[in-house]
Amino acid sequence: MAKYIINRLFQTVVILLIISVIAFSLIHLVPGDPVYAMLGSEIPKEYHDQVYHTMGLDRPLVEQYFFWLGNILKGDLGYSYYFRQTVAEVVMNRLPTTLYLGIVSAVFSVILGIFFGIVTAVRRGSKTDSVITVLANIGIAMPTFWLAVILILIFGLKLKWLPVHGFTLPWENPVLSLRQTIMPVICMSVGGVAIYARQTRSSMLEVIRQDYIRTARSKGLKESKIIYGHAVKNALIPILTLIGLTLRNSFGGSAIIETIFNISGLGQVMVMSLNNRDYTTLQTSLLLLAAVTCICNLLVDIAYAYADPRIRLE
Repeated sequence: MAKYIINRLFQTVVILLIISVIAFSLIHLVPGDPVYAMLGSEIPKEYHDQVYHTMGLDRPLVEQYFFWLGNILKGDLGYSYYFRQTVAEVVMNRLPTTLYLGIVSAVFSVILGIFFGIVTAVRRGSKTDSVITVLANIGIAMPTFWLAVILILIFGLKLKWLPVHGFTLPWENPVLSLRQTIMPVICMSVGGVAIYARQTRSSMLEVIRQDYIRTARSKGLKESKIIYGHAVKNALIPILTLIGLTLRNSFGGSAIIETIFNISGLGQVMVMSLNNRDYTTLQTSLLLLAAVTCICNLLVDIAYAYADPRIRLE
């Protein structure tokens, strides 16, 4: 098991290095002068040249990349001229919001998706199965931004039940945080719930047909014990793979939700950094989200190896 974990850690480091190269290269392909984009075109030429030199933009791209990566490895994330803060301050002020929304939406996706999947598998062919399956297909196809706009129009502007912008962490104001969390989490969870429901249904139907399930029934065991004690446990092994994808989508898709609901999170920072050519902040934010995603995938792989010992032998 230790060898398996070491191999996965090595792969994670390699993936992060590849992502850092891609992120750095793509960002520098964006047209426009980053200094003028961040500070405005009315700044003096002397100040422009000073900032341009300070950011290291007058160096070759390869040298810029290794300088940026070397500073990150030393714990120096750089300075954001657009936000007028160090990148570490920008990230740490907004990362908790993105992590909170991402984790909450992922938890709801897993719990509700697996529950609906079990229900549809146990009641295969019933009206409940048909309704949930249709809703799951709609949830997969539904654009997140469209759902967000609809929720804002209905529950925010028409009924005025929920706030349509801003976010407060739960330890600051629990009631306000709950009200501000509902719509963003729904938008971020719908796709995950639908995917989990379909995958769980498929896995459950496959497990239910196995010989050991028929043997358990022939012994006279209760149907609830057969389903939750035997079938569900084995059907959930393939679901572990999806957990990493859910976390990735929750964190990666936060930019859209945070922009629509005007939530001051890391996703919104990335959008603002891209619009204003804040290279340092954008590169670091992308790498940080990639690192969080890779860590989540690593934990899922380890859990998968514990659940299925055959993985460790491959």
